Formats: sequence, structure tokens, C-alpha cells
Amino acid sequence: MGSISKAKCENGEHYPVSTRRDALRAGLAGITGAALQAGAARIASGAEKKDEKGEKVRYAELLPSEFRKRLAEKPLAYLPMGTLEWHGEHLPIGSDAIQAESLMVECAHRYGGIVLPPIHIGPGPTKLMDDGRLLIGMDFWGDAVIPPRQLDGDCYWIHDGLFASMIDGILTQCKRTGFRAVFADGHGPSRASWVRDIGSRQDYFGLKLFGVTRDIQGAWKSQIDHAARNETSLMLHYRPDLVDLSKLSKTRADKPLEMWVEDPIDAAAGYGAECMNSSIEIIIRKFK
Repeated sequence: MGSISKAKCENGEHYPVSTRRDALRAGLAGITGAALQAGAARIASGAEKKDEKGEKVRYAELLPSEFRKRLAEKPLAYLPMGTLEWHGEHLPIGSDAIQAESLMVECAHRYGGIVLPPIHIGPGPTKLMDDGRLLIGMDFWGDAVIPPRQLDGDCYWIHDGLFASMIDGILTQCKRTGFRAVFADGHGPSRASWVRDIGSRQDYFGLKLFGVTRDIQGAWKSQIDHAARNETSLMLHYRPDLVDLSKLSKTRADKPLEMWVEDPIDAAAGYGAECMNSSIEIIIRKFK
């Protein structure tokens, strides 16, 4: 028998604990009723990540029976393509995936289908510096970052060929599972890679594939800048709790790093909702 130690009850008294199992029981005994009530309140309030509209649409959350039902009703998969990339000091590093998944969840509620888990890796332009550092995407793009340097939080880049192989693997599994169509969108270079190969993949996999193709690109309103008015507005609509506008400069003369097109100072949740609704209407017309 192991050595006997003493554990303290909630009322302050001690009692002997002789095994690890007893120690576990002692620890559980110390959980207060208030803590249990708080846990129940979190579940009741939906903190366990259920869609506000009630019906689950995220692949990972579905029971097999729910999966079969949704697949039979609309065999359409949504693939959010994200990154872990610096989006200014005012937006979270995972903004690409958050925006893409949020739009697709709303679309699935309106039209049907199942939303795959977001991916957080993707391709992008690179630049090898004289000192051996590899810069990625916005680290050196245009004149946004002077001098070119690694921006905090960037952790997503893979070679375009590896990204293409990963997408092929996902499509193989989508077809095997019973999907007949896939819509993918999100991070700019990932979007471009998807659209570039959409025709050849349709022929090869026998799936109907959708993306932000040339015919809708001009009217598309989701993720069309980098941390400027569009993406900031979308994030204010989807996840205002993750946005900190106080990090932005109060003057337009001081343009934030990496941002172009319209100033994020002008961002608003209402405009984000308009951009989302417009984009969903466009893609649903494509589905039909």
C-alpha cells in the first residue's frame, strides 16, 4: 500500500488519502456547487460552440445520423482556406480562416451543405533575403512593409505543390464520403491556386467545384483586401470580440502596415454584414 497523505475537504477538515484514485476523489469532492452551476450555465448559453441558428452545419460537430441527413439533403462541402498570418495589430492572426468559415457556415444555414474544418496553411509568394531569411507574402509585398521583414505571427506557408497535393487529398476524401460538389475560398493565394486548377480537378475527380472565379470576382465582397476596411468590417460582424480598433492610428496620414484600398478606420459591422450577404447571394446563384 502506498503512503497515506491527507487531503482537505471543502469544509477545511482533513481525511486520509491512500491511493491516486482516492486523491482524485478528494479533488472532485472539492469542486464547489458554484463551479458546477457555472459549467451548466456555459452549456446552456451555447458556449460549447453551437451555431446560433440551431442546426449544426460544421462537419466535425455532426453525429453520424446528422451527417447522413445533411449529406442526403445537399451533398455540398465547404472548404474554408485560412492562414496564421499577421493582419495588422487590430485583427487576430487567424482572420482568414475565421472569415471564410463564418461566411460558409451562414451559407450552409441558408442553402444547405456541410462545412469542413478550416485549413490554416497555404501557398504564397516568397523572397530569399541575402542573410538567408525567407520572407513570405506580406513580409515584402509591394511597398507595404519597408524595409521588408518577417511580420509577427506568420506561420502558414507551404510550397504550392504541397498545397495542391493536400487539396487533392481532401477532394479524394470528399468524393469517397459522398459529396458531389465543393466550394472553397479564403486566403488570397489559396483562392488563386484553387481557381487556377478548378477545371482540371473537376474533370479528374468528377465533382462540381466552385470558387471565386473570374465571372464573379468583380462583384465578390468577401476578403478582398488585407486587414483594411473590408476584412476589418467582416471581422467586426463575425467576431467583434477579437477586434481591437484602438490599435489603429487616429489619423489617415499614418497608414497602417500592409493595408491598402479603403482605410480600416472606416470599418463597421453593418458594412461587414452587407459584404457577407452580397457574397452569399452570388455564390448561391452559382450553386443553382
